[in-house]
Amino acid sequence: MEIVIATNKHLKYADIISETIGISAQDRGTGIAKRTPDYILTKIKNGNAVIALDGEEFAGFCYIETFSNKSYVVHSGLIVHFDYRKQGLAKKIKAKVFDYSKKKYPKAKVFGITTGLAVMKINYSLGYKPVTFSELTNDPDFWKGCQTCKNYDVLKRTDQKMCLCTGMLYDPKHKDEIKDHPYDKKTLSRLKRIKQSLFLNKRNKKNKNTLLPLLLWKKNQ
Repeated sequence: MEIVIATNKHLKYADIISETIGISAQDRGTGIAKRTPDYILTKIKNGNAVIALDGEEFAGFCYIETFSNKSYVVHSGLIVHFDYRKQGLAKKIKAKVFDYSKKKYPKAKVFGITTGLAVMKINYSLGYKPVTFSELTNDPDFWKGCQTCKNYDVLKRTDQKMCLCTGMLYDPKHKDEIKDHPYDKKTLSRLKRIKQSLFLNKRNKKNKNTLLPLLLWKKNQ
């Protein structure tokens, strides 16, 4: 398996990357914004993508976006082809794009929003911390990317304060403070269930405290 910075020779994979992201979004039913082949092409041409290949076969992908004058970096579209899942490939791709981001944008804060428990665990192992959306970029271009997610109405209903996704942030200024925490799947699952109960139950009235999931998260650390 080869995991490399994508270049023009990898442009031919744009269609299958877009298709794989789209199918995953449909299967999961939440949290993955659709990306067109043209959008993927742009990321590859700009040198802001990582691709995993098994010989000539596409295996995985992730791309980089910058916001707020490159003071924030986000990794998006992390995907593993169905034939290569459950092999730890997502973690390897994430580690590659994370290291690449730190070298290319050494002063930038790296963040992401995700509903995936596996991605949360990977992010945490790399030094990310769960944060409120107010600690992420306020660049409207980033939040426009959420418009293709089926849960975009949740983000709008909470005035962009919270959604089913969890915000996670790595701040290079605090890298020396990173410590290992008792972080397990049970805790992550609890956070996801809290979010779902708050936002997917249409009978519930507007939540008075949009920070509740984060407070419960911290309580269990």
